[in-house]
Amino acid sequence: MRRGTYVRWGVPVAAAAVIGAAIGVGPVIAAVSGDPVLPERSAQQLLADAAAANSKAGGVPPMSGTVQQTASLGLPTLPQTADTSPLSLLSGSHEVKVWYGAHDKMRVAIPTQLNETNLILNGKQGWYWDSSTNTATRLTVKEGAGQEHRTPMPRPSDLTPQQVAERLLADAEKYTDVRVINTAEVAGRPAYQLVLAPKAEGSLVQEVRIALDGETYVPLQVQVYAKGSAEPAFQVGFTQVTFTPPAPENFAFTPPAGAKVEEKTLGGQSGEQAEKRAEKAEDVKDRVKVVGDGWASVAVLPFDQKELAAKAERTPESGERFGGDADPGALLDSVLKSATPVSGPWGSGKLIRTKLVTALLTDDGRLLVGPVSPEEITKAAGIR
Repeated sequence: MRRGTYVRWGVPVAAAAVIGAAIGVGPVIAAVSGDPVLPERSAQQLLADAAAANSKAGGVPPMSGTVQQTASLGLPTLPQTADTSPLSLLSGSHEVKVWYGAHDKMRVAIPTQLNETNLILNGKQGWYWDSSTNTATRLTVKEGAGQEHRTPMPRPSDLTPQQVAERLLADAEKYTDVRVINTAEVAGRPAYQLVLAPKAEGSLVQEVRIALDGETYVPLQVQVYAKGSAEPAFQVGFTQVTFTPPAPENFAFTPPAGAKVEEKTLGGQSGEQAEKRAEKAEDVKDRVKVVGDGWASVAVLPFDQKELAAKAERTPESGERFGGDADPGALLDSVLKSATPVSGPWGSGKLIRTKLVTALLTDDGRLLVGPVSPEEITKAAGIR
């Protein structure tokens, strides 16, 4: 992963966002050994326990562990990218090491065969280390940095079960039927498993399984199953976890001798910058329409393929956002080549389908995307 990937992970070219932002990343489940049985609890009790564990003073308890993620989304062949770029996380299996001391004290390491990247946050300062370029970036975190609008669907930047579960559990009972299994085991720890089945018939999602630690109620694993599939389309979970405070040295970093050192400030926008950002967000909000709700919701927004391709070509840092030498233009071409021409009373366009997400690019300049069947998304295209 190249420098800046962590910082700008949520800013991919729209072609990747069509798929990536709606489906997030996935993981591999820890092997189940035996059938531990925990005291029975209702779905309502577990939802309350999970919310309380996340919102209590101090939030998630100190912990460390290894997270493994896998994704099998049925995507078209994507251009080759760096092993830890956001695009690479949309397929295959990946490992992330996590140390968590408090909300402002954490470390995430992504090892590859030859290199490693580290993001270390300790109070208002942090470091981003990229061994492949021998570059250390000192990060100064100002108040308000990282605050953003949160959507219910996972994103590629959600690297841990806690992040994915937080989104999926929002309004869980409103849009899903929920049941509990109390005989699961993840990373050697007994766990409750919340099984969420979307109520919407038009959704591509069969069910979501969220494993909560039987003692701390911290999410240990998330699996998302597509309709008609026996294996998860994506999953993220701990293969090893320890609920003890990590050693202080895990949050300390000194650049190696000879490393290039750079500086970057996160947050701390000027009043003018904040105002421009707010105006842009309001403009986007006005142009985006949502048809349906919950697991059958479809986002509709203006889309100009030629403008997107031109913007990708004239943005020199686009490749850095994807990691490695990724070419946003090549990504767009690859995705569009897999599209199927479709038409109906609503007009004509190109349909892109994965196991969990369908996207429709209409010839009249609209992009429709959601975790729904092609039939549902073409219905949404007819609603003006």
